[in-house]
Parts: sequence; C-alpha cells; structure tokens
Amino acid sequence: MSDLIAKTAIDRRIADIIGPVIEGLGFELVRVRLMGGKTRILQIMADRPDGGIGVDECADISTAVSAVLDVEDPLEDNYVLEVSSPGIDRPLTRLKDFEVWKGWEARIETSELIGGRRRFKGDLAGVEGDEVLITIEEGEAEVTIGLQFDWLSDAKLMLTDALISEMLRQKKVADPAEGGFDDIEEIDGDEDDASPSETRH
Repeated sequence: MSDLIAKTAIDRRIADIIGPVIEGLGFELVRVRLMGGKTRILQIMADRPDGGIGVDECADISTAVSAVLDVEDPLEDNYVLEVSSPGIDRPLTRLKDFEVWKGWEARIETSELIGGRRRFKGDLAGVEGDEVLITIEEGEAEVTIGLQFDWLSDAKLMLTDALISEMLRQKKVADPAEGGFDDIEEIDGDEDDASPSETRH
C-alpha cells in the first residue's frame, strides 16, 4: 500500500481492515489518517472509482466501517470517525490519480532529496511506468521530470480558479438539477475541516 494512502503503521493496519469493506460498497479508499489530540480523529477519505461521492454515501461508508472497526478494535482509546470525499484540492494518493489529473497543477513532496529539493510544483504530465511526470519551471525554461511513485510523501492538486470551474462543470454534468457550489465538499483532510459524516466511538 502506498504511503500516500496510509503513512504510519496504525494507519496501514486500519487501511487493511477497512479497505475491503469500502471496496465491497463499490468505492475506493483514498486516504486514512489517525490524527492525535485530546480526542483522536480517524479521517477516512473515499471516492468512486470514476469519481464523485455524496454525503449519503459517506454516511453509508461510515456505518459499515464503524461496524468492522468495533469488531477488529485496532484503536483502544475513544476516537471520532470522519468520512469525507477528497474535495476540490484533492490529495493524489494512487498512481492512477496522476494520470487522471494530467494537465492540472499539483504540489508534490518527496521523502528524499531529489536534485537538492523535496518540493515540486507544476503541471502533471501523466505517468510513465512507476514514475509520476511533472512539468516544472527551471529558470526560464519548463522541464518535465519523472519522480518514482515510491519517493512521494505528499501530493495534492493546487486549488485554482480553473480547477474550481472544472469541478463545478463536472458536478453539473453528474447532477444537472443541483450544480451549485455548495454541493461540492471542500474537504482535504486537514484537522480544521468539517466532515459530512462523523461518528463518535
């Protein structure tokens, strides 16, 4: 499993438990994060294989995940379960995400220094084998470089006007009756974000 989906040992253990449950409902696990604090928060991000997930579907996932976590009990202390959609400035956690979002601006961080740097910002240029391609500015020129997927520690789309417009367009195509900006979940999994589906344990 990619470190982008589950970073720590406990994240990976939880992902192994809930991944099959989420897939069984017809969704994909995008990211798992157990956040510390007075009350721990277990953030689960899920999506449809072809994109697009609603609040009701997050609630369905929350119910199913709660049931399996109660049985497996990987977390001894109380925690709050948050299930959300990836949001507009979504994290890129799977190799296929970098192909799907080709042409869009992203920020990528690597675990190792690559050419003296760990942070790269530019336009995604797809995937070649196990490498993520990104076009970055080098002085006056633009160059496309390849970063091994295994090197990545963090990657997300940049929140731009063009991306917001595209998300609104997709939303209107998927659900022409609604199509309002309020229908899009702006959740990227940070601590201060609300979640459409929340369960206390």
